[in-house]
Order: sequence, then C-alpha cells, then structure tokens
Amino acid sequence: MKQARYATRGPVPQDVIEAVDSELPALAPGQALVEVLAAPINPSDLLTLTGQYGLLPPLPAVGGNEGVGRVLALADDVSAPAVGRTVLLPPSGGTWATHMVVNARALLPLPDDADPVQLSMITVNPPTASLLLSEFVDLAPGEWVIQNAANSAVGGYLVQLAALRGLKTVNVVRRESAREDVLALGADAVLVDGDDLAKRVREVTGGATIRLGVDAVGGVATERLAQSLGEGGVLVNYGAMSGEACALSPASLVFRDVALRGFWLARWYRTAPPERRAAVFAELAGLIAQGKLHARVQATYGIDQIKQAVAAAAAGERAGKIVLIPNASYRE
Repeated sequence: MKQARYATRGPVPQDVIEAVDSELPALAPGQALVEVLAAPINPSDLLTLTGQYGLLPPLPAVGGNEGVGRVLALADDVSAPAVGRTVLLPPSGGTWATHMVVNARALLPLPDDADPVQLSMITVNPPTASLLLSEFVDLAPGEWVIQNAANSAVGGYLVQLAALRGLKTVNVVRRESAREDVLALGADAVLVDGDDLAKRVREVTGGATIRLGVDAVGGVATERLAQSLGEGGVLVNYGAMSGEACALSPASLVFRDVALRGFWLARWYRTAPPERRAAVFAELAGLIAQGKLHARVQATYGIDQIKQAVAAAAAGERAGKIVLIPNASYRE
C-alpha cells in the first residue's frame, strides 16, 4: 500500500508531505482492512501540516482526517460491516492512504449507491453546518439565518440544509464573483461584506429579526454580523479566516444583548452520545445519497500526486474541494 506521510512540519504544506510505500499489516482481532475510496483535503489538514492546528498528532504521521472506504477483509472474530460495504472512516487520522487497517467497530456503514467523493466529505463540514443550525437557537421554518464565508465548504452545506429545513439565509461573501455560486445552492440573499452590511441586511429581509448568525472570519466581520442580528441574537464563531480575534462592540454585547458562542466539532465528537452522532450521520448520508446535499469539487488527485493536491488545496479562490482518490494512480 501507499501512504501520504510527513515527518516534519513547515510553512509550505506540500513541501513536508510525500507518498511512500508501506507494508500492509496483518489483521489483529477486531480489525478490518479497508480500501480508501476518497479523502478530502480540509483547511484543518493544511494547518496540521504547518503546525498551526490546535490538535497535532505525533510525528511521523499520515495525513488526512476524513474519508470513505470499502471493506476488503475482516479479522476472524469480526462479522460486520460486511466485506464490500461502503463505510465512513474513523476521524482518527491517516486517511490519505490507499488502504487502512482499523478497528471494525469504528466503521460506520454508508449507502453503497452514493457517490464516494461526496460521502468522503461527510465527517467535518456537513455536521458542522447541521449543528450550527440546530444546537444554539431553536429556529422555526421561515426564520432567517445570516452567515459569512458563505462560499466556503461549510457555508455551502449550511445554505442547502437551511433550505431543506425551511429556513432563509443571508449569505455574506468577500467578493462579487462568489455571489452566483452561492445563489446556485439555494441562497435567498447574497451580499458582499462591508461597513453598511447591517443596513443592506435589513433591506433584503424586509426588516425581519434574525436570531442566529454564523461567523467563520473573526475580526471586524464578527461585529458586522452582530449588528445584523436582532436583540438577544446568538452569534456562533467556528473559525478565524481573517487571522484576527472576534471583535464585538459594547453596543452589540451590552445594549443589544448579542451573545457570542464558539463551536468546535472535535469537542462535539467527544461529548455527543453515540446515538446522537449516528442520527446526525444517518440524516446527512441519506441526503447525499438522494442528491439533496453536495459540495463543489474542483479536482481529484491520486496518492502519487499528493504534493500537487495539497498545493491546490492551499491555493486561494478555489472553485471547490480538492479530493484525494488514493487508488486512482496506485499500482502494486
């Protein structure tokens, strides 16, 4: 098999990773051999390679924390998931590989007839979008939600899930060229960020009270979202694309009682009951299988092209996700 490994971290992520040959280990009790069908390259993966992510694995390590595979073999004491079944790989790292040997109990069966590329992105961005919509404010159909970084992967899923739940979205982007892509996903309104954002939000919503805001940017963009919320609204931050701390003025925090919350999916994975996790993934997998939920994909790469794939993922203004198809270019 082959794995995309790195032994050091550095400022240029593609410089520290390479595809290397590795021996396929024998199955121990309780384990399954899985062929990796697809594994996306996420911003958190890039930050892990540069050493800037909040949770770093010991070195050397195999890249990737998300993916989908097909069960090839089971240890003698294992009966499920069945050989040939499509499964979600555990979010424990090492998905940038042609094959993985994992604890069979950690594998979550997925629809066999769904696109594996779309399924491969189910671990991080879709549950983030789903939980941002459900865990902080009890929204009713017809209500508005506002988010920035709306043309991001999470933003795209949030637009689609909100529409499926009967919610309306105001979507904030940083450049005019991003508007059409977000509208195509079902957005109700798309605005380019700016100092007068709150005024324009009131215009497009007819002055509706917005109780939930979702921030992935930080800095002054946080305050602009806060100004767009109604009194007592909740603003949830899950990222800092600007590299700056969230800015929230006393006018928003004190006089309008806007609450700022944080969300980290890794914490949810640690604290959510197993049945809750299973329910979230069952819903998302079903929507993907039905073609009701998807992400734009810019390009796919084989494992031998890992450096090019990481460089493409790190480039600015992409038109979609970069996804690794590990076995596409692999030959034994």
